[in-house]
Amino acid sequence: FKFTFHRTVLMSHTPASTSNANLERTTPLGLEDPSEIYRPSPPEFKLEVEDAERKFRDYDNLEGSMTRVKKTYYEMHSQQTHAYAKRQAEKYSKGIIGKYTIMEMLDLVGQIIDESDPDTTLTNDIHMYQTAERIRERYPDLEWFALVGLLHDLGKILALKGEPQWAVVGDTFITGCQPSPNVVFGMESFKNNPDICDERMLGKYGMYQANCGLENVVCSWGHDEYMYQVLTRNNSTIPEEGLYCIRFHSLYPWHHHGDYDHLCTDKDRSMLKWVQTFSSFDLYSKDEVVPDVAKIKPYYEGLIAKYCPGKLTW
Repeated sequence: FKFTFHRTVLMSHTPASTSNANLERTTPLGLEDPSEIYRPSPPEFKLEVEDAERKFRDYDNLEGSMTRVKKTYYEMHSQQTHAYAKRQAEKYSKGIIGKYTIMEMLDLVGQIIDESDPDTTLTNDIHMYQTAERIRERYPDLEWFALVGLLHDLGKILALKGEPQWAVVGDTFITGCQPSPNVVFGMESFKNNPDICDERMLGKYGMYQANCGLENVVCSWGHDEYMYQVLTRNNSTIPEEGLYCIRFHSLYPWHHHGDYDHLCTDKDRSMLKWVQTFSSFDLYSKDEVVPDVAKIKPYYEGLIAKYCPGKLTW
């Protein structure tokens, strides 16, 4: 199989059925849920970019230093078991790294180049500013959405805190069940993962029940879940839609291939539109144009002060 994405993309969102919409907007007593009145609707998204021939996420043509990408994924798929992911989530739920501001961590993450990414050799802070600025340009009224662009990869700070990159970066997958056939490098890359021989984890459901919800599954451990933990533990006021983008933006089998729908709830499906929209900015903002960080930094400092101020427990 081959992952080849072109830089021209049209994201079209199919509205939920009437029955699903009613389920999402109604309380157990049959009354309309007032929170849904104020919940933002996903923006209709069409990204117009140049260089339509540039390919993204092409894992079949890795040469030279890019062989590190395959190595990272094979290590990840061999060692990221269900038990390992649960241990990591428990370990970092205690805020063991210390107290730092968002901007302090953003300065540190500038030391990281993602070894799983075949599309860029820029440091992660530059990519995060690129994503944020592209969102801000397109949706200037959704300030929290731009902030999500800035924060989405900040969990990669774990790579500077003793974790190997295979435990931090790259696409995620749901552990505890059969791996999706659409994972990067396919099922062959899982041949050394002991979970594939565990009868409890066989089949598309594995250890889970139908429609149990993404909040009740265990994804492979990485920067997505870690940053979600940090923000929720510190009572960030970023809307739930933004937190979903941060938590699941690397779950490509779900938001790009439609896998795992059998585990999803109607809420997950409604959030999918936001994650897909965000993912396009994340992917297609990767270019060699570096934002003027000194110029735009005060704007983002203001958003941080509003949505996740002060020193956070990491």
